Amino acid sequence: MPESPQFPADFLWGAATSAYQIEGSPLADGAGPSIWHEFAHTPGRIRDGDTGDVACDHYHRYRGDVALLRELGLNAYRFSTSWSRVLPEGRGAINQRGLNFYQRLVDTLLEHGIQPMLTLYHWDLPAALDRLGGWLNPDSAYWFADYAQLLFRALDDRVKLWVTLNEPWVVVDGGYLQGILAPGRRNPFAAPLAAHHLLRASAAAIQAYRAEGRHQIGLVVNLEPKYPASETAEDLAATMRADAYWNRYYLDPVFLGSYPPELPEIFGATWPDFPAADLEFIHQRPDFLGVNYYSRQVVRHDPDDWPLAAGRVRQSRQTHTDLDWEVYPQGLTDILEWVASRYGSSLPLYITENGAAFYDPPQAEGEISDPLRQRYLRDHLRAARAAMEQGVNLRGYFAWSLLDNFEWAHGYSPRFGLIHVDYATQQRTIKASGRFYAEVIRSHGAALFKADSERT
Repeated sequence: MPESPQFPADFLWGAATSAYQIEGSPLADGAGPSIWHEFAHTPGRIRDGDTGDVACDHYHRYRGDVALLRELGLNAYRFSTSWSRVLPEGRGAINQRGLNFYQRLVDTLLEHGIQPMLTLYHWDLPAALDRLGGWLNPDSAYWFADYAQLLFRALDDRVKLWVTLNEPWVVVDGGYLQGILAPGRRNPFAAPLAAHHLLRASAAAIQAYRAEGRHQIGLVVNLEPKYPASETAEDLAATMRADAYWNRYYLDPVFLGSYPPELPEIFGATWPDFPAADLEFIHQRPDFLGVNYYSRQVVRHDPDDWPLAAGRVRQSRQTHTDLDWEVYPQGLTDILEWVASRYGSSLPLYITENGAAFYDPPQAEGEISDPLRQRYLRDHLRAARAAMEQGVNLRGYFAWSLLDNFEWAHGYSPRFGLIHVDYATQQRTIKASGRFYAEVIRSHGAALFKADSERT
């Protein structure tokens, strides 16, 4: 690798957020409740009883937040729209005030020279649709396509990068199998149905966009490379099952037209016999793929770990984040190369989330020093560049997250932000990691390869 490799001039340097995690005011101006609003208000669901009622108050402070994006030198911003803010019942009557908010946000981004990447679904299904079965209802694909079409018609003249779904794996595993995320179901029969209808919904939105859209639409998945703890047959087989469940489940149907063969074994009697016509419909190649990467899994055969018989081995010598996620930058290089190898080297890729929750010390003279997060960003951006050197068609990087925010069932305890948020006052303070990221952007990546002594 060259001593100071430059990233391409058109590389997108961004940060990411999601609607429920930062906006606050979830019922303002005619919006309807989402499953996350109801879940967060259910006692015992969220750490410390936190909710997204205020969050980062981005709904009222978006102009200042966009100015911070510009101050950091970012040329792209990934955010999501709240389905129930735009369609309070999930379908039918439009809430124009909710739609106007996103139009103002997009216009403000463009005024500052920042390209929007708009995610249509980041986990916050309208509660009214959940009462009709949510993602278990086959009609959910058509509900989603209608919602997507509404956004396309309102914003496609200004938004060039669209995302259908964010992390369908998390939606299903957390929301329908484990019950630890909204809507809080715990049913092994429900999980594969919800997954299937989410993939149908993504395909329906892609089809709707191809009918009248003018730019690009993609899908975002969370990927986690799997490494066997040993070369025993049991560990190797468990690793393949884990890879099928985490990584190939939501990609093989889209790019190859079939589910991984391990899934019927994993789910057993709860695995449905899906119609061939559905798989043909799902098999619609998106214009790009977004990869969310945080950590890896080292797998050991564990017969007590249903349904995978694949246990996680903790790598005790490695650094771990506040959420106990192992810091393993090489995994990002490996997973990007794996995607390119399996689904085509020409496929445009974006790293749509990558970041770490670490403790932020108190401010000292207005500065927040977060060396662990700074090192995390440096090492993972180096890993991204290493994948590009191997021919991966990587077009951009979005740090998670722009702001400290509501981290789902963890509430406000974990802090991922490049920008610190004082939740009592809503004061924003750019952390040292944010300043470092800004320097990387200004140098087109050269700052990543300065001597460590120059960085600390």
